[in-house]
Amino acid sequence: MGRSGRVTLNDVAEASGVSRATVSFVLNDDPRQTISEATRERVLQAAHDLGYVVHGIARALREGSSRIVVLHVDRGMEGNFSRSYVKGLDEELAEHDHVLLVRHGRQAPESTQKIIAAIAPRAVLRLGEIYMRGEVPSEDWENGFAANASLQIGHLAERGHTHIAMALPDHDYPLTEARLGFAREAARRLGLPPLERFVVPRPREVGGSAVGAFLAACPAVTAVAAFDDDIALRTLTALRDLGRRVPEDLAVIGFDETEHGSLSTPALTTVHIDAEVLGRIAARAALGIEAGGLSPVLGRIVVRASV
Repeated sequence: MGRSGRVTLNDVAEASGVSRATVSFVLNDDPRQTISEATRERVLQAAHDLGYVVHGIARALREGSSRIVVLHVDRGMEGNFSRSYVKGLDEELAEHDHVLLVRHGRQAPESTQKIIAAIAPRAVLRLGEIYMRGEVPSEDWENGFAANASLQIGHLAERGHTHIAMALPDHDYPLTEARLGFAREAARRLGLPPLERFVVPRPREVGGSAVGAFLAACPAVTAVAAFDDDIALRTLTALRDLGRRVPEDLAVIGFDETEHGSLSTPALTTVHIDAEVLGRIAARAALGIEAGGLSPVLGRIVVRASV
């Protein structure tokens, strides 16, 4: 059986005693191929017995689209979350004979239209689009993006911190407001005072001045929840330049773990998120296939020395 326990074309081919290409021709009902009725029935029976799902591919062919799915990954979303999401999306699409095309950075509408006109993709996805539209499914607070943001605030609260600030990037990333909104709601649910916010800009000297000015204006803050690991590391650098001790004077926690956090001094506590299953769910949705019991996996705190 295929990876992750999912049935693939190779499994059907082995069970029916024909080549992978023959299985593809049968399941796609390719009119250009002449295949005996006995072989066709054997392949269809094997696919049925194994539970192989062909609906998405068949529909793609009927609708005249290609077997390409396009994913847009906006600037500021290149962490572990996006890498694991792309991995799951790519592998699930491959298991259903589709190909993933990933586009990074800011995408103008006209360039997207050119892609659609050129390759007629089966679907065009945008990482995190549902949150950019301001939609938050109720289950998101159980195991989704909101729940992972809540983990970050909850970890600080468990360590006794009540006055918490959110460190944000100096660019308007698509998910900035969603992340801030989730963190504020998490603090409210925990009965904490309203979350403060500040920006940590580049370059280093400017960032240090911004952090220093914020701490002077909000001396009650004892912990910082950063937008991501990059912002957390900028904050650690600014605090070190200001002569502040971490975590004695101020605790800092990152988000969406990168390898750089383990190399900092002190090593960065952060939230690790594995989004592979989300990528697989998105792939199935794009192909018109039911999720089949797949569900998101809640992130986890990677405890190091900064909290």
